[in-house]
Amino acid sequence: MLDQLESLPAPKQKLFGAVYQFADQTGQHKPNPNYADYSSAVTQGGAAILVNALIKAGKGTWFTVLERNGLQPLLQERELIRSNRLKYLGQSGKQMSPLPALLNAGILFQGGIIGYDSDVLTGGLGANYLGIGGDVQYRRDLVAVYLRAVGVNTGEVLESITTSKTIYSVGIDANVFKFVEFQKLFQFEAGFTTNEPVELAVKKAIEKAVYAVIVQGAIDGYWHFADESKEKPIFEDYLQQQGEEESVVSVKSPAP
Repeated sequence: MLDQLESLPAPKQKLFGAVYQFADQTGQHKPNPNYADYSSAVTQGGAAILVNALIKAGKGTWFTVLERNGLQPLLQERELIRSNRLKYLGQSGKQMSPLPALLNAGILFQGGIIGYDSDVLTGGLGANYLGIGGDVQYRRDLVAVYLRAVGVNTGEVLESITTSKTIYSVGIDANVFKFVEFQKLFQFEAGFTTNEPVELAVKKAIEKAVYAVIVQGAIDGYWHFADESKEKPIFEDYLQQQGEEESVVSVKSPAP
């Protein structure tokens, strides 16, 4: 999904965006059939992932992302610089100029990780012949994220997108069960399990949401690509994917 997000054409005008938080709203803990695991099921770094996706959109051409998640340390550092500049003179012997004002965001990106469902689908398959066999077991989990773009000037929710990503876990076992002599049994077992990282699934779902917000916003007329001739194939591909995948839900606001 990151390749598709980075390959977006540049906009007519770069947008100023900010992310205050993108929290885990699921309250889910890691699934464990053996004991209670109170570790969070999904990553707590949703805001960092979202900021990274916004920065990479269109290879950095779409958004100037402003620091808001760590705003308090930023303000403290600026206050320290301002205090030092008032106390000390520059090389010319004159008082140093004040810091420039912080940039204002035109769009706030809000939302969070809203769902984590484990064991959505489980199953397995096995066979054994003459004491030699094996089995495969699988499990499917689902993580969902919600992202909305809010216009700062009016407070209007411009776009609201929900996306989801499937997480697969697969376990493979093999075994040999043989009598090598009377009352002497030879038994051998081997296996492995592979789990798709939840963090990677969240990352892909957020990147898909950012891509959907950009394209849907262009369809609704909130912003445009610099080369408008590239809009039609992107729109058609997006609408086709939206029709084929139930994992993308778009709530559109009327264009201004």
